[in-house]
Amino acid sequence: MATLVVLTRETTGSVDVLPSLTLLDHRVRALPLAADSLVEPDAEVVVVDGRQELAAARALCQLARSTGLQLPLLLVLTEGGLAAVTPAWGCTDIVLTTAGPAEVEARIRLLTSLPPAEAPTTDVLEVGELVIDTAGYSARVRGQVLNLTYKEFELLRHLAQHPGRVLTRAQLLDEVWGYDYYGGTRTVDVHIRRLRAKLGAEHDQLIGTVRNVGYRFVLRPTVD
Repeated sequence: MATLVVLTRETTGSVDVLPSLTLLDHRVRALPLAADSLVEPDAEVVVVDGRQELAAARALCQLARSTGLQLPLLLVLTEGGLAAVTPAWGCTDIVLTTAGPAEVEARIRLLTSLPPAEAPTTDVLEVGELVIDTAGYSARVRGQVLNLTYKEFELLRHLAQHPGRVLTRAQLLDEVWGYDYYGGTRTVDVHIRRLRAKLGAEHDQLIGTVRNVGYRFVLRPTVD
């Protein structure tokens, strides 16, 4: 018996996404098709619903890999979606929504027997139209380089590497500025405001505010 998390926008969970799962003896939990669901999911396999929202599924798979998630990703598709999938998506395996119980069981058995995935070696983090080159200390939106200071870049990188995770101002000071920084938390607010301005009106909402708590990076995949 394996533990699976199904990422979908269906309120019925796996019943419509992969009906054969309901006939198998696995622990299945449904979570939203969103970046927040990638934060330490308690599962052995992550099932991504790509039947209707290919762009969102692709962005989520790529984000999972670029942020170091090592769990197998099983992408569920219709026949029409097969032509769009490439290795760049980062999914471990694909399955049609119409697959029978025997096929689904075999795929899950193989996925749970895989050795742990190696950490990604890429230095590039892509989230929609935002591309962050962690080795080159640069960030681009729609190909245009953002004129970021060192701390602005470090703040953006840190938020993007922890999608959905709410970070308090004190945490950001500690993790970005360092434990020996003696400035106030107002510094974080100032840098967030500057970052949003440089991201522009179409992308500033990538950095979300959690009132009275702090900030988090919000995945907003683009639509093909």
